[in-house]
Amino acid sequence: MNGPLTHLLAQRSVLILDGAMGTELERRGVDIGLPLWSANALVHAPEVVQQIHEDYITADADIITTNTFRTNRRVFQRAGIADRSFELTARAVECAQLARARFPDRTILIAGSVAPVEDCYRPELVPSIAELEDEHGEQTERLARLGVDVLLIETMTTIREAVAACTAARATGKEVVVSFTCRKDGTLYGGEPLSEAVSALALLQPTMLSLNCISPRHLTPLIRQLNDLLSQLQPRSPFAVYANVGKPDVREGRMTRDVNEEEYAAFAQQWRALGASIIGGCCGTTPDDIRRLSTVLHPTSASR
Repeated sequence: MNGPLTHLLAQRSVLILDGAMGTELERRGVDIGLPLWSANALVHAPEVVQQIHEDYITADADIITTNTFRTNRRVFQRAGIADRSFELTARAVECAQLARARFPDRTILIAGSVAPVEDCYRPELVPSIAELEDEHGEQTERLARLGVDVLLIETMTTIREAVAACTAARATGKEVVVSFTCRKDGTLYGGEPLSEAVSALALLQPTMLSLNCISPRHLTPLIRQLNDLLSQLQPRSPFAVYANVGKPDVREGRMTRDVNEEEYAAFAQQWRALGASIIGGCCGTTPDDIRRLSTVLHPTSASR
C-alpha cells in the first residue's frame, strides 16, 4: 500500500521517529497515574503534550506519535469516564496536528498510536478475539477519521492481538506499522517466538514491522533475527526499531537509564547498518536522545 510513509521512505535513507511521551510527561512534572497513565495529560496538561511534540520535531524527528497509547475505551471505562474516550483521542491527535503546523517548511508525519487494550506486560489479560476486533476496530477507525498519516500498532506481546489490531487498521485504508516487544531470547511476552509473529503478520501485509520497548543492550541480536526473517519474505518488508533506555524504579519513582545519549546513538548506528528504515526511542528517551540520533543519522540536517 502506497501512502505518505512509503513516499517519505523513498526520499530518505532513514526516518527518525520521536521518543517517549509517557515518561517525558512525568519528567516534566505531569501526573501519569494509572489507569489513564499518559492520557491524564490530555485532561490536565494538553499544552505540555503539544510542547513535547514540538520539541521532538525541533530535535529533527520525521514522525511524531499521538498521545493515544491509553485513550482506548477499555481504559476510560476503568477510570469511570468511558464517555470521554473519543473526545480525548481527538484532543491527542489535535495536539500533534497543532505541533506540526508550527513547522510549515518540514515534512512531518503523524503516527496514531494503538496499544494493547490491557496492560502491555500482562499477556494473560488479553481478551477474546471478538473483543479485540471490536475495540481495535473502534480505535483504529477513530484515529484514521481524525486524520493521522499512519497507524502505529505498538508494544504487542501476543500474536492474536497483533493480528486483530493489524486487521482492523488495514481496513481503514491507512498505512500500518506493527511493533512487537519481546524478551531477549526472542519470545514475545505471551510465550510465542518472534518467527511465528512475523509469519502471522506477513499474511496481512502491513507497511512495516518493528521492535520496541526493549533495552538497546539486548536489541541488536533481535534485529538481526527480525532482518533474517524479513529477508525470507517476498516482497521484503522494511522494519523499524525504537528501544527504551531503562526501567521504572518503583523505589525512586523515576526511570533509571541503562544507556546514555551517546551510547543510544551508537546502538542506533548498528541498527541502521542492519537495515532499519525508521529509528526512534521508547520509554525513558527524551528530545535530547532524538537530537543525538539525528546527529548520526541525519548529520546534515540536525536541529533544523
